[in-house]
Amino acid sequence: MIRSTIALLALLAATSAAAQDVRMAPVAPVDQADAIPLWPDQPAPAKGADEQWSTMHVQIGANSIDNIMVRNVVRPTITPYLPDPAKATGAAVIVAPGGAFLSLSMTGEGSDVARWLADHGVAAFVLKYRLNETPRDDRGFLSMMGERFANAAAPEAQEKVREPRATQDALKALAIVRASAAAYRIDPARVGMIGFSAGAMTALNAVLEGQGDARPAFLGYIYGPMLAVPVPADAPPMFNAIAMDDGLFKGQGFAIVEAWRKAGRPVEFHAYERGDHGFGAGRPGTTTNLLLPEFLAWMDMRGLLAAR
Repeated sequence: MIRSTIALLALLAATSAAAQDVRMAPVAPVDQADAIPLWPDQPAPAKGADEQWSTMHVQIGANSIDNIMVRNVVRPTITPYLPDPAKATGAAVIVAPGGAFLSLSMTGEGSDVARWLADHGVAAFVLKYRLNETPRDDRGFLSMMGERFANAAAPEAQEKVREPRATQDALKALAIVRASAAAYRIDPARVGMIGFSAGAMTALNAVLEGQGDARPAFLGYIYGPMLAVPVPADAPPMFNAIAMDDGLFKGQGFAIVEAWRKAGRPVEFHAYERGDHGFGAGRPGTTTNLLLPEFLAWMDMRGLLAAR
């Protein structure tokens, strides 16, 4: 079972159309009743231009996916998933799903992760950030995604995969959560981010473009591009995880990890033997299932879970 939309689309890009059984269907927005607008004064979108929620099922040989996704996001939000007060640690994590800045995998890389963290005492907030515009029809959307993933591993292609508004949304989400720390019973100094693929890029950009306390206090960087970046002298600790058979980034080496080390900043790196791209909270039958427990153990090692 492939857990995320991004894994599916990487597979689609490498698979003939004849082998695909793809079904998409509109669905009501999921877990949005408690969603908090990041920019409440933002005007409503024009009629017919609002975000689109869909279920997606794909079967390609033994590989399949069932996921809920959203695209054409123009009004970003965060949705809180709060722990039982008896288990709360005071730490918080903003969860940034992936999807090549064209969609967001809202279950496999969003609510599934957030619920697990909340169950383990960490307040979690799923970030629904703004995206590149895609065709409104499903066929046109899938075609656009396939084109983007066909050459996604090339460094020059990655330079074109971006959405500056997503970074703005990440920094705004951090500010909102910290400003409401008392209400959420969290420590504003222990608010970090974990991102998956494009979400990892968004979390990383919050580190690179944020200033001082505006940055996440710690960074979970999950199957993002592995190319080197200029690391700020006060960059937060990084937890980095990727599968060695990652279909997008396996040929890039581990330059971003070395960049963190050369800057003298703390970094932990997990390279799983198998799991491919988009394993989310873990792919059955692989050690990627240890991702969230290892991330939590790393937070604990760094003193982020100690009640204060």
